[in-house]
Amino acid sequence: MVRAVEAPATTLILLQAIKISGDASNEFLRTHNEQRRTVNEVALVWNVTLASYAQQYAEAQRDLHGCALEHSNGPYGENLFWSGSPSAPPAAAVEDWVAEKEFYDFESNTCVQGHECGHYTQVVWRDTLRLGCASVVCNDDMGTFIICSYDPPGNFIGQRPF
Repeated sequence: MVRAVEAPATTLILLQAIKISGDASNEFLRTHNEQRRTVNEVALVWNVTLASYAQQYAEAQRDLHGCALEHSNGPYGENLFWSGSPSAPPAAAVEDWVAEKEFYDFESNTCVQGHECGHYTQVVWRDTLRLGCASVVCNDDMGTFIICSYDPPGNFIGQRPF
């Protein structure tokens, strides 16, 4: 005999958090892979180790450094984003990084002088296969800090992204 058991509220909250996290991971992955398709690169796969690393770093930046845009200097490639909105969607970060595409000069394999393009080249880097990202609301509830970690990392001097 099977009995219906009502789930405790904490279980429902946990399940909702997993669903929200899954939605966010899908959005991060989808927006990255849309850009990679435009340069005929293989799709990235979501990696829980990278996502965990990103989550721990995002929480540390929020709790210890006020969401400062400082790189972790860890073992992975990395893109950081900050929004003044406490509800910035994952796609906003990826779109911001990809906006640098116009400043990447394929012929010289450099960024246009005075502009950044390394966030874009990391998104489409040919050797990168795995992705993990995290997003946290800053302690002042006035912003969102987002980090994506990439493995293997990209942006090696002298190498082309695609």
